[in-house]
Amino acid sequence: MFNFSWSELALIGAVALVVIGPKDLPKALRTAGRWARKARTISREFQNSIEQMIREAELDEVKKEIEKASAIDLDHEFQKTIDPSGSLAEAMKPPEMPQIGGETSLHAPTGEGAAPPAAPATPMLAETPPAAPPEKAAAEPAHAPPPHAASQPAPASPSAHRS
Repeated sequence: MFNFSWSELALIGAVALVVIGPKDLPKALRTAGRWARKARTISREFQNSIEQMIREAELDEVKKEIEKASAIDLDHEFQKTIDPSGSLAEAMKPPEMPQIGGETSLHAPTGEGAAPPAAPATPMLAETPPAAPPEKAAAEPAHAPPPHAASQPAPASPSAHRS
């Protein structure tokens, strides 16, 4: 700790024996031992508190990283990654249905205590037939037989003539 050699310790012991005296020397050595023990205890506590502060600082950093990672909105990140332009989300939106002039149900109760009128019903599919996609309508020919095919007889099979 202090790098004293044996000869230096012997010289210090001899001076202490002369100055303190043989009667009080054991008491002085006990007191010096207690001071050395207290000094070691204090230095150990200081070292432990410094190490604990370092661990807490590391834990604070880890805690901040975890909070940063948990603050990410995964739904938004997925949408941004999969559909950055928003075209898929726009294509998946349901079409707006036209409302029929603010009509209410025919059987809705009226008067006091009646429920407020219900939202207008959506039109039935029979009222608005779906339009065929333009590419399919142009690509599919009509399956009507040609006019001359109905007047000609069907060709006979070759096996019917051989019998």
